[in-house]
Amino acid sequence: MRPSINPVLAALARARMQAAPMFAKWCELHGLSPCPAAPAHVARFVLDCAPLGIERLWPAVQDISRLHVSAGLPDPTLGGAAAAAISDLAGIDPPRSWPSDRKQRFRSLPYDLQVYVAAHEAQREKALRRAQNEAATARHKLAAYQKSETRTNEESKSNENDTHPNA
Repeated sequence: MRPSINPVLAALARARMQAAPMFAKWCELHGLSPCPAAPAHVARFVLDCAPLGIERLWPAVQDISRLHVSAGLPDPTLGGAAAAAISDLAGIDPPRSWPSDRKQRFRSLPYDLQVYVAAHEAQREKALRRAQNEAATARHKLAAYQKSETRTNEESKSNENDTHPNA
């Protein structure tokens, strides 16, 4: 005779499997509970599943986050070992314009924010370089114009001196 399973626990287990199926299956294979999960377990999950790539793994990480937040638990995917593992897998470099002490902080941001900030900074740097190039071109044109004006003025003075010689 099988022992009866509490229906509430069974429903919770089904909800976990549906909310974060990839992580729940991984936890089952490793004898861990998917909820609440320790950040170290999420980091190990990310490292073990890294061959899937960030595109497939990020939705699973978001599922883990939603599962915990919806249960009123701390999000084990934010900061610490889990964020470091996700950042290492994503391989997004911090913006070049950021100071060194902030670049480490960039790596602790969630993946979706890293993508946004890196793209925004790249776009900003591109616009800045374009503006700098346009300003340099304008300076060169102005210098060339001023040089030609100087020559024209010198030639005019020279012509005036030739037509009105001093006695």
